[in-house]
Amino acid sequence: MAGLILVIEDEPGIVDFLERGLRAHGFEVISELDGITGTDRALGEDVDLVVLDMMLPGRGGLDVLAALSAAKPGLPVVVLTARGAIDDRIAGLDAGAVDYLVKPFSLGELAARVRAQLRAVKQAPATAVRAGDIEVDLLTREVRHAGEQVRLSGTEFELLVYLLNNRGRVLTREQILRAVWGYEHDPGTNVVDVYIGYLRRKLRHGDRVAPIVTVRSVGYRLDDAA
Repeated sequence: MAGLILVIEDEPGIVDFLERGLRAHGFEVISELDGITGTDRALGEDVDLVVLDMMLPGRGGLDVLAALSAAKPGLPVVVLTARGAIDDRIAGLDAGAVDYLVKPFSLGELAARVRAQLRAVKQAPATAVRAGDIEVDLLTREVRHAGEQVRLSGTEFELLVYLLNNRGRVLTREQILRAVWGYEHDPGTNVVDVYIGYLRRKLRHGDRVAPIVTVRSVGYRLDDAA
């Protein structure tokens, strides 16, 4: 399973060993030698997993874990350290690590644990959906457009999520009625058009408008472009 792994470790010999070994297992690897630049790179790049030493110059491993857990809670971090005491393991796991390996370690075991964590992330249900500048958190039901929070009614929220989950597809009014309201075909209702209008107004942000396209005589389509 491919993935971009960030190694944050201050011993160049171990970094070289990890880079060569993980690449041999099919991973792409980047590295940093201190906690400050390591944190910046983890937050600034689209990495799939972090292998983190706990004893780092600049910023300690627990502080790095706290920063990553706050800013990227879905990013798995595997701790790799000489500190093997139970209290140290508990502190690392409580701070947000998903796994903990003590030096000296087996590279084969590390690669297996990395693969397991990447599989877990891939199989986890999505908790957020987005298109263009629209972002929806499915757990908190928070909606943002161009970074600004948007307050929606329950029906407006369900309609937006349905459009997001089917972005790029033309949806008929009948499909939307069934999915959002549970109605069968009702040629006498214009509730879909009314609520699309509500969404468009609420999702307008300055010159930015919701990318909800009217497909004449058919229905609507949500595009990624905002």
